[in-house]
Amino acid sequence: MAYELTGKIKLIQDAKTFDSGFTKREMVVVVEDGKYPQEINLEFVQDKVGLLENLQPGQEVTVSFDIRGREYNGRYFNNLQGWKITAPEGGDIGAGGGQAQGSPHFPPAGIDDEDIPF
Repeated sequence: MAYELTGKIKLIQDAKTFDSGFTKREMVVVVEDGKYPQEINLEFVQDKVGLLENLQPGQEVTVSFDIRGREYNGRYFNNLQGWKITAPEGGDIGAGGGQAQGSPHFPPAGIDDEDIPF
């Protein structure tokens, strides 16, 4: 399932690489929603981390993302996993096809739940 949202970048976190080799980077986009703007956290994993390289806070973007969900130790988690970013003034910033390998929802072969970073 693919979704999109458009808003202004509030912040871009530094990339995090875990002992398992899994890399992720998060970005918060502010979406105007009537009286109460929403601050939406999106994560970019593995090869999609590079999509955030040339972006700046305050820049307007449209982000294509998938909703991912999983159970971990009896708790349920949802993530918005970005895979394409478009800036109105600059066109496509980047895209990629398919499920990124090694996401926190589907760890690479040989990695057990104890190695997942949350």
